[in-house]
Amino acid sequence: MSDTQYLAAKTIDEAVDAHAKANGSARFLAGGTDLLVQIKSGIRKPNLVIDIKKIVELNSIKEISDNEFMVGASVSGANLNRNPKFAKLWPGVLEAFRLIGSEQIQGRASLGGNLCNGSPAGDSVPALIAAGCKAVIAGPGERKEIPIENFHLGPGKTILENGQMLVSLKFPKRNKNSSDAYLRMTPRTEMDIAVVGCGVNISMDNGICTDARVSLGAVAPTPLLIKEATEIMIGSNLDENTLDEVSKICMDACNPIDDKRGTIDYRTKVAGVLFKRATLTAVDRIRGN
Repeated sequence: MSDTQYLAAKTIDEAVDAHAKANGSARFLAGGTDLLVQIKSGIRKPNLVIDIKKIVELNSIKEISDNEFMVGASVSGANLNRNPKFAKLWPGVLEAFRLIGSEQIQGRASLGGNLCNGSPAGDSVPALIAAGCKAVIAGPGERKEIPIENFHLGPGKTILENGQMLVSLKFPKRNKNSSDAYLRMTPRTEMDIAVVGCGVNISMDNGICTDARVSLGAVAPTPLLIKEATEIMIGSNLDENTLDEVSKICMDACNPIDDKRGTIDYRTKVAGVLFKRATLTAVDRIRGN
């Protein structure tokens, strides 16, 4: 890393401008739980590391309207977990993030970093997709919002181009009688990479599902939004037959790899099981509100 230059950016414009001028050889540094390991191992060899930890907007948690949150891309999981209103509105997002590394890692790691890492197995990503979250991206002279389900292009690849930076994550307004849940399967009980992950976000009215989003991770080159699940779940009471039908849809959507951590058949079957369990957890949370 001796040839790598370092810049502590004070503003988003400064960070974006420096990144654009580096012509693809720069990397942003926030928590550093992935980037520093990659640099040390030689996987990444950036000419410039742009430290964005001191940019205020990237470290803020704002309720921009009633029950609608904007979370800075550098906000650590530990800090987000300490926001009581966010924790009540989005328990599934937080339970996904609590699965990322140890308690020490969560003090540094961020939702934005987990997203930008581009892993198909990133725990927070299915939860963010299920939540209907959008990525706020800054570039030279512009900002745009992109649904999280469109953020990844493939393993390790995102839509971010040279001179673009993830600024924040925009969570939609949370309606009453809504909740979410995230579950994963791993070979070990903790600090492991998901073999399958499933995020579910639902709204109900008098026992009938009025909105639903289902997302799967680690079963395809990119995290998946299961759109057909939404169509079937809305208008139902989420009875056993409905859950069985959507479980099959989830399994049909899978296109996983076959490796030592899980076979194609195993990952596919687990996806269906996790969908059912996560949905029932979200329903129980709504009933408990």
